[in-house]
Amino acid sequence: MAEGAEYAASRSSGPVSYDIPPSGTTVDGALVVGLIAAFVLIGTAIVLGNSLPSFIDFPSVLIVLLGTFAVTMVSFSVGEVFSVIPLLLRTVFPPSRNAQRACERAMNLAEIARRNGVLALDHVLPQLAAEPFLQRAVAMAVDGGAPERVEAVLGTEIEATTERMTRAANVLRRAAEVAPAMGLIGTLIGLVQMLANLKDPNAIGPAMAVALLTTFYGAVLAYMVFAPVAAKVDRNAADERQIQQIYMVAACSIARQENPRQLEMLLNTILPPSQRLDYYS
Repeated sequence: MAEGAEYAASRSSGPVSYDIPPSGTTVDGALVVGLIAAFVLIGTAIVLGNSLPSFIDFPSVLIVLLGTFAVTMVSFSVGEVFSVIPLLLRTVFPPSRNAQRACERAMNLAEIARRNGVLALDHVLPQLAAEPFLQRAVAMAVDGGAPERVEAVLGTEIEATTERMTRAANVLRRAAEVAPAMGLIGTLIGLVQMLANLKDPNAIGPAMAVALLTTFYGAVLAYMVFAPVAAKVDRNAADERQIQQIYMVAACSIARQENPRQLEMLLNTILPPSQRLDYYS
């Protein structure tokens, strides 16, 4: 009680702002620049060799793309495979995920609850629409949920979100395994067709080039697209989990009506030393 009175006295001057630092959507520059640079390098090598038409073969594209999709779908459900499409857009245009900003957002909410009561956060909920998890977490605290219940529900949601993103990454990793195999199958088909026409020596060279294109397409898709993007999804899943854990800790602290100084100390154990908060300096 003495600690709470001392805190209230020290923070009594001036109103508490109801403005919460917003989150937003960004562009993953590393992903976009990396993919563009890789394809530009390959395209430049092809163009400098004056052989661009030789690298274009529609049947080979069909074998690799549709074959990879079909075989990947064997390992997963149709819904799991198609759920990767919106995730790819979210990977290129991810929500802003900065742990320090998330902690600042959590501290602002805790400050409002401490100064004006937990019910005052009901006025802030519309501002949290861009952060659905945080909005639900704060709503549970406002509704008077027991801290243990809040932690259990939010913890279950964190695990479910991580599982969904991990499953999507597994779909991409499976596609990365299948694409080179489909390229090899396409090459074998081309070689069989080439051997069937050995009576025409002039057709052997072009036929061999076409046969090898499927292997080329499969390798490009696997090692330049699917595997790197799967690794990026795993990284984003780890960032998302950390942010959600920060919000869960904040919601439980608000539900317990703890002093925000205790929340600050707890959040600083999550942040690296260079990003730790100094909210009450």
